[in-house]
Amino acid sequence: MKRVHLICLLTGAFLICCVPAIRSQAGPEAGDHELQAWTAGGHGSNGITQHTGVWTVGVRYGWILTNPHGPGFLSGRFEYAVDAVPAFVVFQPTNTAYGAAVDPLVLLWNFKTRGRIVPYAELSGGTLFTNTQVPAGISRVNFTSSGGLGLHFLAGKLNWSADLRFMHISDAGLSAVNPGINTVQLRLGVGLFTGGHH
Repeated sequence: MKRVHLICLLTGAFLICCVPAIRSQAGPEAGDHELQAWTAGGHGSNGITQHTGVWTVGVRYGWILTNPHGPGFLSGRFEYAVDAVPAFVVFQPTNTAYGAAVDPLVLLWNFKTRGRIVPYAELSGGTLFTNTQVPAGISRVNFTSSGGLGLHFLAGKLNWSADLRFMHISDAGLSAVNPGINTVQLRLGVGLFTGGHH
């Protein structure tokens, strides 16, 4: 439980220090780029790894590729992004693993802006490298896949984001035993959409 409190404290400090309100920002538009710093934390949700916690810090660079498409409330813009995760900590019952990850495949659907809110859906995948085996006794190289639903809050020059995501960590069968880790995480970020429209 102390780890969860520490994660919440660090996440709050990150957002307070990094989110000055300046001037109003429009939502994402075709041709824009997204720059974002984020942190996420969560807990294992399955079997033998349910007592495992995860905390990450990363940066994102994204490209808004399309104008709005789709019918009604599903209308939105497609975004491709890359995440670099220089801090990826896995709190296991037997030890704590420290690592880094890269997610070269981040696919987002930014729904149409509703006032100062931009809902989004995300799918991503990448590779995780750690100093010790994750799960314990399995592998130091793992693959991550995740999906999430969230909101961008347009406030000032920067925007806040918050999403709830499910992440699976696994070595994809590289070892004979492959229990994997399933986590539910809260991800918070601060960023901006840049381009000719802003």
